[in-house]
Amino acid sequence: MVLMEFNFQELMKQVQNIQEHAKKIQEELARKTVTASSGGGMVTVTVTGRQEIREIKIDPICVDSRDIPMLEDLILAAVNQGIQKSRELMASEMKQLTGGLPLPFDIV
Repeated sequence: MVLMEFNFQELMKQVQNIQEHAKKIQEELARKTVTASSGGGMVTVTVTGRQEIREIKIDPICVDSRDIPMLEDLILAAVNQGIQKSRELMASEMKQLTGGLPLPFDIV
């Protein structure tokens, strides 16, 4: 039986490097944005890579006090699409850290 020597200090150093790299990716994600829209561009949402809504733009043609439910639906659709794009951005950035391997937990 061949036993491999285990170097705990080397392992801890690697973990620290991964944590530092993850922190840098989180900082980059906070600066990056994605944009999504609904209603043919009538409602546009900008979301950071950290799933924070940065901006909502509404085309004035949408604003009709008689049709608030339609506007609410457009905003909801744009926000959800923006968050989905932001998650895709985060997954893409995290592949740098993991080499494409899925993580069993959320580190961001």
